[in-house]
Amino acid sequence: MNIGNKIKELRKQRGITQEQLANSIGISFQAVSKWENGIALPDITLAPILASYFGVSMDELFEFNLKEIESAIDSIVNEAYKFRESDPPKSRDILEEGLKKYPDNEVLLNNLLYVLNYSKDPDKTISIASSLIEKTNQADIKYDALRFLAYAYKVKGNLKSAEAAIEQIPEIYFTKLTEMAYLLEGKPKYEAAEKQKWISFENLIQMMEKLAEYYESQGMKAEAIKEREKALKFIDLVENSAYDVYVSFFNNKIKNNLE
Repeated sequence: MNIGNKIKELRKQRGITQEQLANSIGISFQAVSKWENGIALPDITLAPILASYFGVSMDELFEFNLKEIESAIDSIVNEAYKFRESDPPKSRDILEEGLKKYPDNEVLLNNLLYVLNYSKDPDKTISIASSLIEKTNQADIKYDALRFLAYAYKVKGNLKSAEAAIEQIPEIYFTKLTEMAYLLEGKPKYEAAEKQKWISFENLIQMMEKLAEYYESQGMKAEAIKEREKALKFIDLVENSAYDVYVSFFNNKIKNNLE
């Protein structure tokens, strides 16, 4: 018996309607209908809620392997990620197709935020991000959603709401990668340190640009030029062609300051 039939069986045993079940667990009755008709599957995060509601074990509720769903979600995300930078609309199509089968899946919705154009459609981003923030129990998804929520509010000119969203994100003074680099040995130590090095370096370069932007806004062109010239020196030191795009970017900015 598949999960949809199992839910239908348990629902009928209780003598409740699809709408009553939906209201009890905070979803639409259309979602319940799709489950029972085999059109879609419940989000994994609803598993313990459904099991608790019907008073059954997870094993009894799910007569199939939950890992199969997780694997399917991972496959969708990985396929969409291939086109995140090169073809965002295609990446979006892949994720939205996945959401037809796995409605309201938090992982898919979180990845969708990366390919929605919040500059052109901030309301869509606000809607999805707000929904994720309200229902997710996963900190990484919540903080990611808050970040996109802030960007979308800024586009709409609502800086107060943007700041309120950002204020909910905690300051992080260490990461999993930094701790792995400190604590592990051998290849795991190297891989963690190498990955964190480039993440930190890119953050450094980006923050130097933000400082330059501030100096420009205050009419301090000389300071803006100096900050960008320092950034160029750092880029030259690392000898990584991946950062060549920053070279032309900073040179153009410096040229504009000199004009």
